[in-house]
Amino acid sequence: QVQLVESGGGLVQPGGSLRLSCAVLGGRITILNIDWYRQAPGNQRELVASITSGGDTNYADTVKDRFTISKDNAENTVYLQMNSLKFEDTAVYYCRSQYGEYISWGLGTQVTVSL
Repeated sequence: QVQLVESGGGLVQPGGSLRLSCAVLGGRITILNIDWYRQAPGNQRELVASITSGGDTNYADTVKDRFTISKDNAENTVYLQMNSLKFEDTAVYYCRSQYGEYISWGLGTQVTVSL
């Protein structure tokens, strides 16, 4: 069973940067598709960025050109580099893995953008 452990969240001022990490246990990211989602209070969970097992990436329009998803196969970890953060980026960020019909979620890490 795949387990995902997110880290790297915190409090940052607008315009600042954070790097989130998603450590993958029990599965190799060379065969998993990994997504970053986020959920703000009162909102539905939304897809932020994706990286396929082959390394192809995709981004939500709201974060394109500000966020970068990447992975380190040796560390079995996926990263989300977030730059030029805005108030509206405040949310709990979740990592999700997908392999065929098998889906796993992490517990999330809080990102708060505030003065």
